[in-house]
Amino acid sequence: MAVTEAENPLVGEITCGSLLQKLQEIWDEVGESDEERDKMLLQIEQECLDVYKRKVEQAAKSRAQLLQALSDAKLELSTLVSALGDKSFISIPETTLGTINEQLAAIAPALEQLLKQKEERGKEFSDVQSQIQKICGEIAGNDSEQTGAPAVDESDLSLKKLNEYQVKLQELQKEKSDRLHKVLEFVSTVHDLCAVLGMDFLSTITEVHPSLDDTTGVQSKSISNDTLLRLAETVSALNEDKKQRLHKLQELATQLIDLWNLMDTPEEERILLDHVTCHTSASVDGVTVPGALALDLIEQAEVEVERLDQLKASRMKEIAFKKQVELEEIFACAHIEIDPEAAREKIMALIDSGNVEPTELLADMDNQIAKAKEEVLSRKEILDRVEKWMSACEEESWLEDYNRDENRYNSSRGAHLNLKRAEKARILVNKIPGMVDTLVAKTRAWEEDRGISFSYDGVPLLAMLDEYAMLRQEREEEKRKLRDQKKYGEQQNTEQEAIFGSKPSPARPSGTKKVVGPRANGGTNGTPSRRLSLNATQNGSRSATKDGKRDSMKLAAPANFVVISKEDAASHVSGTDPVPASP
Repeated sequence: MAVTEAENPLVGEITCGSLLQKLQEIWDEVGESDEERDKMLLQIEQECLDVYKRKVEQAAKSRAQLLQALSDAKLELSTLVSALGDKSFISIPETTLGTINEQLAAIAPALEQLLKQKEERGKEFSDVQSQIQKICGEIAGNDSEQTGAPAVDESDLSLKKLNEYQVKLQELQKEKSDRLHKVLEFVSTVHDLCAVLGMDFLSTITEVHPSLDDTTGVQSKSISNDTLLRLAETVSALNEDKKQRLHKLQELATQLIDLWNLMDTPEEERILLDHVTCHTSASVDGVTVPGALALDLIEQAEVEVERLDQLKASRMKEIAFKKQVELEEIFACAHIEIDPEAAREKIMALIDSGNVEPTELLADMDNQIAKAKEEVLSRKEILDRVEKWMSACEEESWLEDYNRDENRYNSSRGAHLNLKRAEKARILVNKIPGMVDTLVAKTRAWEEDRGISFSYDGVPLLAMLDEYAMLRQEREEEKRKLRDQKKYGEQQNTEQEAIFGSKPSPARPSGTKKVVGPRANGGTNGTPSRRLSLNATQNGSRSATKDGKRDSMKLAAPANFVVISKEDAASHVSGTDPVPASP
C-alpha cells in the first residue's frame, strides 16, 4: 500500500502518513523484505477497516437508539396528551423534518412539561380520591380500616374526569355535613332528654359511639349509618321513657291533688311538692326542666302518695262526711230533696262496722256524686225555666204593687225609672202563660223519659204548675167580678144623677182607704194563700226551716198571677177616688 499522505510539517503532530513514514524508516534500518512489509501493511489496513466497521456499527446502534428514543418520546407524548385530555395548553411540534436529535430536542420541552403536568394532575386526583375514600369510609363506618392512598388511573387524568371526582367529592361533603348536622341534633336531643330524666349523658352517648362525647372535635364525630341508626333508637327509647315517666308522674300528681283536697292539706305543704304537681296537664314536649322526670322525684311522689293514703284511712269519717256535704250541695243546687241525717248515720254505721273498705266507701260516694252531677245536668234546662218563671212572677207582683200606688205618676225622684221597669214588666208578664205551657211540656217529657216525678225541693213541679193555673183562673174570676162591680156602681151613680142632679162628692177622711176585692181575704197581694196550704200538706214544716231555700209561697210563684192592665188599675182604688190617666 503506497503512502500518499505527506508528513505533517507541524512539530510533534502525529498523523497516519508520519506514522507510515516512521515505519518505513524502521523497516529500512531493519532490512524487512517487501513481502513482510506488504503483509504488515495489509494487516494494518485490515485493522483500520475493523475500526471503521466498529464505529459504523456503533453509529448505527446509536442512531437506532435515538430513533427508539424518538419513537418512545412521541408515544409518551401521545399517551400524555391522551391521558391529560387537553392539548391546547402545550405547544406540541407537528413537523417530522430535521435530524433525529433535532426532532428529540423539539419534543423534549413539551414532553417535560406534560410529565410535570401529569405529576401535578396525579396529585390532584390522589388528593380528591383520598378525600372521597375517607368520607365513604366514614359513612360506611370502616374509616379506621382504610390504609394507604387510593390507586390513581393514569390512563385518564383529564380535567373532565377530575371534575367528575370533584363533583362526587362535593356531594359526599354535603352528605357528610348533613349527617354531621343530624348527629349533632341527635346528640343535643339526647343531652336534653338525659337532663330531664336525670340520667348520665356521657355514659349514654358513649354507648352509642365513643366519638360522640364533648371532648371529641366536631369533625371527628362518627357519621356512619350505624351511628345514626343507634342515635335514632336511643332518642326513641328516651322519648318513650320520658312519656312513661310523665304519665306515671301525672297519675301520682293527680292522686296527690285529690288527697290534698280530700284532707284540706294547707298550701305550705303543697308547695313542697309543687315540682311534681306542676306537670299535671303538661305535654311530653312541654316538659324541659332538668331533673323534672328523674327517678328519685317519682319515688318521692310515690312515697308521699302512700303516706297520704295511710293518713286518709285514719281520717275516713272526716273525708266521708266531706263528700257527703259535697253531695248535699249538689242536690241542693238541683233542688232535690234528700235526708242528710239518715245518710250521715248510714256512713257512720258502715265505718264503725268495719265491713267495708275505706277506699270502697269513698269510691261508692264518688259514684253517687257523679250520678248526682248527671242528674243535675238532666234537670238543668227545666230548672233554668223555673227560675225564669219565678223571676217573671216576681215582676208581676211588683207591677201590681206599682199599679196600686196613687203617686206613681208624680214627678218624684226615680219615678221615670219605675215607669220604664213597669213597661218591661208588662211585656215579661204577658209571656208567663207561654213559659208555663213550655215548662209543663218539658216536665212531662222528662218524667216520661225517666219514669219518675220531677220534684222541686220535694214538691212535684207539675202540682205547683197546676196550682198556679188554678190560682190564675181564680184571679181572672176575681178580676172579672171587680170589673162588674165597678160597672154596676157607675151605672147606679148615673141613674142617681139623672134623678137628683149632679153634686160634688164629699172629701174622704184622711187616713181611710177602702179595701177592694181579694185583699179582704188575707192573701198576699190580694190572692188567697192556697199555695201555702199545699206546701204545708206536702212538705210539713220543711220549707219554713230549711236554710238557703226560698219561701214556700215564692217557690210556687207570687200569688198575683194576673196582669193588671192600665185600664183596670182603677179597680184597685175606691170608686170615689180620682184615677190618673195612664201614660
